[in-house]
Amino acid sequence: MGIPNDDVVLIQLSKAPSEPTVVTINCPDKPGLGCDLCRTILEFGFSITRADFSTDGRWCYIVFWLVPNVSNSSKIDWGSLKNRLFSLCPSCLVPFYYFTNQQGHGNGNSTHSSLVYLLKLCCLDRKGLLHDVTKILSELEFTIQRVKVMTTPDGRVVDLFFITDGMELLHTKKRRADTIEHLITVLGKYCISCELQLAGPEYESLKALPSLPPAVEEELFTYELADKEASTKEHKSDLMALKKATVTVDNMLSPAHTLLQIQCVDQKGLFYDILRISKDCDLQIAYGRFSSSVKGYRNMDLFVRQADGKKIVDPKHQSVLCYRLKEEMLHPFRLIIVNRGPDTELVVANPVELSGKGRPRVFYDVTLALKMLGICIFSAEIGRHSTSDRQWEVYRFLLDDSREFPLASSQARNQIVDRVRRILMGW
Repeated sequence: MGIPNDDVVLIQLSKAPSEPTVVTINCPDKPGLGCDLCRTILEFGFSITRADFSTDGRWCYIVFWLVPNVSNSSKIDWGSLKNRLFSLCPSCLVPFYYFTNQQGHGNGNSTHSSLVYLLKLCCLDRKGLLHDVTKILSELEFTIQRVKVMTTPDGRVVDLFFITDGMELLHTKKRRADTIEHLITVLGKYCISCELQLAGPEYESLKALPSLPPAVEEELFTYELADKEASTKEHKSDLMALKKATVTVDNMLSPAHTLLQIQCVDQKGLFYDILRISKDCDLQIAYGRFSSSVKGYRNMDLFVRQADGKKIVDPKHQSVLCYRLKEEMLHPFRLIIVNRGPDTELVVANPVELSGKGRPRVFYDVTLALKMLGICIFSAEIGRHSTSDRQWEVYRFLLDDSREFPLASSQARNQIVDRVRRILMGW
């Protein structure tokens, strides 16, 4: 039993291409629910243009205004989105104390572990192939957990994708057969073989990437926010605007909650990033408003309390929270190009939720940017890297040099970094 799907998640489709689709969610509350919903919305390729949400700690009411990202050109399966959002909502028949006692001390970090499957593709190489496969998997609602891509001397590519199924149907023969048939049909003459099976011990061996060189690790993960802000002066005017990100803490307006007033430049996944920090910091959000973009800037008001139900009054706690929020607004991705022996390597990193989930669609966006530049990928890997304060998902791409795009050129490298960053940020 429980509340019907139609009453929990309502989707009002836009009447014109210029108008957003409105998604309303009305269900019992649980810690981290807003972050989980935003993550699924981002996974489906949408941007949240506005949002309003409120909760009394037991029941929540959330409204999202959504538009597809520019890179999302596939047909939208609204029914599947509705079902996925519904699956994240607690049943109204389960007592509230169950969620607070079962969600990892109130932070919502206890998650259902989906089975991991291995998709093995052998194809003839061509420009953009890796992104085309990634796009197909995204359209089929698969999430890429790990990947190992290798190019052989005879011009063939062996792709190992370790995937989970958002629809939770890969255990059925029909879902597996339909997936293989769809991949072979879309890839056409380039597809040599396609296999799909439950992943074995090889998945565990790919969780850890080969060690990053100390200099690369330091550049990716060690920096002071003030230094990074200063370095943005070297970029174009839109990156200069990142310096204007502000977080203001107000304990005077509400008798029971701390008000966080946030302003920064608009970017893809901004709402998810902020709610992820709130979830990881065990903050309870009673009311929030994510305003529409005005001249490329976003404003957000969050009325929050700590896990113990009290305001955030400790100056040290306030400072740490503001730093983390500002860090996400200024620099949600770490992105560099380095030499790996005689080869050129693109390295992208982003923080992982405490629940263990990585950010959606990063691999999709990076491969899209490289395809747009006409750059071939010789090999690719996804893995995890731990620093003293958090875990990171790291994407490593060995790039092929060419006459059209000589990777030894600093101008070419800057162009790659700029294009990848713009796609990731939605600019």
